Amino acid sequence: AIQAINGHTNMPAEEFTNMIFQKIDVNNDGELTLEEFIHGVEKDKDLMELITKSFDLSNVLKVIQNG
Repeated sequence: AIQAINGHTNMPAEEFTNMIFQKIDVNNDGELTLEEFIHGVEKDKDLMELITKSFDLSNVLKVIQNG
């Protein structure tokens, strides 16, 4: 959503957020657990790049990269 708000995508923030949830909310409950988030980002190179550019999530990225 922050990417959309900051103008890094042509999609409205809500549509962008929905797209991300569709990609990584594997059980489709409308919520992301930490496990879903990590697994989803691991599988999606574009999402990893997007997050890396947007946020300082170094602690989360360390968990993802170290398994």
